[in-house]
Amino acid sequence: MTFREIFHDTYPALVRYARRMAGDPDAAEDVVQEAFVRLLDGDVRGESQRLRGWLFTTVTNLLRDRARVAANRSRLLAAQAPATSSPPEAAGEAERQERIRRVREALECLDERDRTLLLLREEGFSYRELAGEVGVQPGSVGTLLARARQRFRDRLTEETP
Repeated sequence: MTFREIFHDTYPALVRYARRMAGDPDAAEDVVQEAFVRLLDGDVRGESQRLRGWLFTTVTNLLRDRARVAANRSRLLAAQAPATSSPPEAAGEAERQERIRRVREALECLDERDRTLLLLREEGFSYRELAGEVGVQPGSVGTLLARARQRFRDRLTEETP
């Protein structure tokens, strides 16, 4: 499969996944672009499913690295930055943002395996592909997904007023 075919087949799902993981469309685009550059520069070869898995794993790792850097930066800035106020938002947009925040917090409370399983399944990964990504047997993916969904629902309902 050519790079162009892999790009066109995988790019939309990879960007959706990265947006859900990062919460920032610009950061998602940057990370996906970086993953494709690494694919090309690293001369990674294989069948399309292997390359797809490689790209999702690379994006996950890049996002994890970005989050670590952002957390360090925030910690340093919080120690020095004065408090600022934000302008009022429209009620509908505020509710939407609050809902997104609650979902993001519920996802972040999950362990990495649960979060990865849920987000990759949302992107259409098969049980076999999920098993390969998180390092479990394919037969256990259904149970792990069901438990991850339940933990996500539990966390989300804890957050709901």
